[in-house]
Amino acid sequence: MQVLTKRYPKNCLLTVMDRYSAEVRNMEQVVMIPSLLRDVQLSSHRGQGQARAPDLYTYFTMLKTICVDVDHGLLLREEWQAKVAGREADKAENEVAETEEAEDDRASGELDLEAQFYLHFSSLHHILTHLTLRAQEVTRKYQEMTGQVQ
Repeated sequence: MQVLTKRYPKNCLLTVMDRYSAEVRNMEQVVMIPSLLRDVQLSSHRGQGQARAPDLYTYFTMLKTICVDVDHGLLLREEWQAKVAGREADKAENEVAETEEAEDDRASGELDLEAQFYLHFSSLHHILTHLTLRAQEVTRKYQEMTGQVQ
């Protein structure tokens, strides 16, 4: 089990990021055979009747991928665009529309940068906290499946 080594205030974004990274590293150490997670649903999705709810394997790979960005920073814009373009050529049209929309938003939003910052900061804090809980749930479920419950 990973232990946080740095000390920041409880609600500090750095604390949330460190907690997420530690939980994903713990998940990776516990989950020795990720393929066992295929077609296993999160317990919170059982009664909801969702036909396409992600399985634990999908969460496992997503959590690991996001952790790389959290630990090492974002890709350069050009690398990110090349990665996206390599996956889906259709998104080129969407990017043009998003770029135009972003320019319009930028022009109107420069006056309220503090509000925008708080919105994105609080959203990132919430998302990282939610992802940390998902990593804990994937780890717990894997331990139940393999009889490693502590």
